[in-house]
Amino acid sequence: MSTKRSVLVTGATGHQGGAVARALLSRGHRVKALTRKPDSNAARQLMSAGADLVTGDLGEAASVLKAASGVGTMFLMGNSYEAGTEEETRQGIIAAEAAKTAGVGHLIYSSVADANKKTGIPHFESKYLVEKHVAGLGIPYTISAPVAFMENIVAPWSIGALRQGTYAFAMPPKRVLQLVALADIGAFVSALVERRERVFGKRFDFAGDELSGEEQAKILSHAIGRPINYQEIPIAAARRQSEDVALMLEWFDRVGYGVDIAALAAGYGIQPLRFRDWAARQNWA
Repeated sequence: MSTKRSVLVTGATGHQGGAVARALLSRGHRVKALTRKPDSNAARQLMSAGADLVTGDLGEAASVLKAASGVGTMFLMGNSYEAGTEEETRQGIIAAEAAKTAGVGHLIYSSVADANKKTGIPHFESKYLVEKHVAGLGIPYTISAPVAFMENIVAPWSIGALRQGTYAFAMPPKRVLQLVALADIGAFVSALVERRERVFGKRFDFAGDELSGEEQAKILSHAIGRPINYQEIPIAAARRQSEDVALMLEWFDRVGYGVDIAALAAGYGIQPLRFRDWAARQNWA
């Protein structure tokens, strides 16, 4: 990598945006971190790592336009769980329009793998609406589309059961699911930033590993140092929490992601983090 890029990262104090910002900074790029929470610990950590903090909101065109001024690349992502699917689409379109107005030379939009395949999953469809809008803007763009995150296993909705020795998920124990580590999302987006013209107009689904719930539980048992048992949650229980999530889980079981992991790794020189290695790196204390 020889050209230092100036990149605006939205959602920079969140998990995915933070991973992208850290990866870019580690490779010597200049990062403007857009956040609604400039006083948060995550924001202070990014600033300490060398990022320039910019306060703004994706739903406000003026703040995005101001933040995007003078940058060559913009990483755009939304959060349907926080904003809702309709608002995620609205914010994504507003921010993409602002990127065009600001003259951003490369817009990277973070969607989700298979969002372009009519899954019927609300938060896949909301992202795909933004994808289509981005593609029609007439500016250089790339779609980054990761599968499910490995970090979901240690998310607030999972960690309680894990502490009790159970890895609970609403899928059959032997059903394989593709996963990706947040660090790999950062590495892959960095590769898109650096390849620039070679990835204009393209869409990339990517994953790092694929394994069943039972296999994940065995790996977690070894990493944590005590038995972790896999428990299949009834889909009805998931549906009581969220129809959107239930539809996604049913799609996981019926269809599932289909990324060619080996080909992706070979094409981009990224050795993805396997689930076993990811688990070994976590602080299970």
